[in-house]
Amino acid sequence: MSQSDVVLNGKRCLVLDDEFLIALDIQQILEAAGAGDVVCAGNVTDALAALERTPFDIAVLDLKLSGTPPTSLVVADALAKRGTPIVFLTGVRGDDVHTARFPHAPVVSKPYETALLIQAVARALLSK
Repeated sequence: MSQSDVVLNGKRCLVLDDEFLIALDIQQILEAAGAGDVVCAGNVTDALAALERTPFDIAVLDLKLSGTPPTSLVVADALAKRGTPIVFLTGVRGDDVHTARFPHAPVVSKPYETALLIQAVARALLSK
């Protein structure tokens, strides 16, 4: 069992990604690394509704979303108010729209490597 597995053991995770297959992949990666309940949301509305129902230990948010609003920053703000660590995903090089508001949130570039994603999640959880 790796340190990441121990850190993730039983943690409740929120995944926000508007691409269903990517969200499902992240869910499977987190569960394989020991996460407990992993909830996937495909848009900001669903993610905010999930936040009302469940206290999450960590969130993995795709920064750019299709639809309105076009980013996950509203969800990130709500998570920050709760003290929930965040990991951002982005497929856009040089995308630093989050850095001023969330300077300590790890950023993982798409396409992501499983090990790098898990390391970022573990780092965010340990920095809490």
